Amino acid sequence: MSEAVIDDIVAVLPPLLNALEALGFFQRNLHPPAFASVMNAVGTPDETLQAARASIGDWPEQFAGLRARLDRACDETLAAFAGIREVERGNGDLVAVFRALRHLPRAQEALYPLSLQFPPVSSFFLDAGNRDNADLLSRLEAGASEDTGIFHDHNEPGSRGGFSVYVPEYYTRGRAMPLVMALHGGSGNGRGFLWSWLREARSLGAILVAPTATGPTWALMGDDADTPNLMRILESVRGRWSVDASRMLLTGMSDGGTFCYVSGLDGASPFTHLAPVSATFHPLMAEMADAVRLQGLPIFITHGKLDWMFPVQTARQTQGALAAAGADVTYREIDDLSHTYPREINAELVQWLNAG
Repeated sequence: MSEAVIDDIVAVLPPLLNALEALGFFQRNLHPPAFASVMNAVGTPDETLQAARASIGDWPEQFAGLRARLDRACDETLAAFAGIREVERGNGDLVAVFRALRHLPRAQEALYPLSLQFPPVSSFFLDAGNRDNADLLSRLEAGASEDTGIFHDHNEPGSRGGFSVYVPEYYTRGRAMPLVMALHGGSGNGRGFLWSWLREARSLGAILVAPTATGPTWALMGDDADTPNLMRILESVRGRWSVDASRMLLTGMSDGGTFCYVSGLDGASPFTHLAPVSATFHPLMAEMADAVRLQGLPIFITHGKLDWMFPVQTARQTQGALAAAGADVTYREIDDLSHTYPREINAELVQWLNAG
């Protein structure tokens, strides 16, 4: 690799990763009344990245693929900031913020294939507790094979009913892995939501499946077209990879969390654990759920005290209703969490899943 290329990479990678971390912080801490204070805490990492991006020179043709990935990761990151800055300037609303944040998973998708070549990128895609795990780093050195890494099945942006999968690079068919099926929130998609979980799946060893709803959001009312589709997806995944049938988690955010209840409380559900996050729940669900299914069923409820969409009282009532119906309920209430996804809960969920 030429010295000029190396110099450019050394110049742009740190501000790019820093800007991505800042977007992750913003996404986690977003709370409409506290928008200005969160923006103040974020600072201006986009300005640093913009300057580094502008200073990159021409590269030899042989590095065109690498350059394209780096450019796209930078451009998507800067596009996310640009959209958020517009709202900061008073042009737009919360919907515009969510639209801007759609660029974040696209940036990560462009960057991830560079993990094998660049240790700082690989470290970024690990949870903080495993970034110095020598055994894990050694196992990741092999890189992706035809059966490991990221796969998309009919899950292009804008499509419905497809799914994305991440299989840790150190997966081997002889050792079954736990499975996490993570359901996106309303109007989201699985291809984007995959990145809410990839760090933990990669760090702790789990096959991650991120489906996309068949409609605009999950089938919370009327005919349920999503459960049959999830079963089709699960069958497809289990047909290709070795999944531990005793450790299969169905989790989700907002509407995805609510659909965990709708689908996961059915007596025919194959999932061993349910973990709805920032979800809503009607007491009738507990009464209508399969009574045998509920007995001892491990359910981990996570909710934010600042949730403005589904007030926390709903989650507290849900805990009581499900526990009274016989479920084994773990309840986690997070003081500073609004209606956003708390990635810090993922590692605890995997440990809970592995504990049986």
